Amino acid sequence: MTYIESLNALTDPRRRSLFEALASQPMSVAELSKTQPVSRPAVSQHLKVLENAGLVTVTPQGNRRIYAANRDGLLPLRDYIDSFWDDALTAFANHIKSTEGK
Repeated sequence: MTYIESLNALTDPRRRSLFEALASQPMSVAELSKTQPVSRPAVSQHLKVLENAGLVTVTPQGNRRIYAANRDGLLPLRDYIDSFWDDALTAFANHIKSTEGK
């Protein structure tokens, strides 16, 4: 997965809310639907987007499917954001070096 897929999936407030709920504990669609102001089919559609982006995992359990946050799915997004941090630190270090002794 790429950071773009993760970023696109998490830009929607409802999907972000579902991901955050699953980060605290795995749940079924029925359990998640009770915490959201949208229908069960809408929750399922949002979960499919999160799953396709690699942000949630699904485990069949009898006739239910249990969803859980996949924290490793955030790694491409974190690497992308960290690259900006690394660039900023390098620029800062170069600035300090260029002003030393002035």
